[in-house]
Amino acid sequence: MDMNHVIQQHFSESIQTKIDSADKLPHSIAKAAEVLINALVNGKKILSCGNGGSAGDAQHFSAELLGRFERERPELPAIALSTDTSTITAIANDYSYDEIFSKQVRALANEGDVLLAISTSGNSKNVIQAIHTAHQRHAHVVALTGKNGGNMAAILKDTDVEIRVPATRTARIQECHLLIIHCLCDLIDQGLFGEA
Repeated sequence: MDMNHVIQQHFSESIQTKIDSADKLPHSIAKAAEVLINALVNGKKILSCGNGGSAGDAQHFSAELLGRFERERPELPAIALSTDTSTITAIANDYSYDEIFSKQVRALANEGDVLLAISTSGNSKNVIQAIHTAHQRHAHVVALTGKNGGNMAAILKDTDVEIRVPATRTARIQECHLLIIHCLCDLIDQGLFGEA
């Protein structure tokens, strides 16, 4: 195995995926930012969820809003639904793993809130259940997906926004999801507090 070649392949593929995403995704990222900014302006909150690396992305997004992204500004209301292990394991044990996010959304989401739903495949059953519950609670959905959008793409409403990374490899999709999250954080800061 030529380790240097493998490493260069990863970098090249990641760069190309970001170039492809830069061509195809600005409109949907801007639209998602508008949904998030509008919710925050109106005193609403943002819930986020995902599994594995996507759980990490959900927590990363929440941390950037609750703390700060790149500049000092007031704290913004965000909750990552993947962080409370007691709640997650209780729901998984007593009900089903498919409900670990939806039961939290049912308890925490109000009309006008936003659910940031993250799944590289678009097929995570517990994220799909969370989207259904968000709709029942009259909350908006911003979906970060990849591949063909999976089952999540089919259940989104006209008022929801899907940001679908044009890639099939999970690692490349996750790398772009993080960049998209940073774009959203920057747009939120500028939208709420003006340009730095």
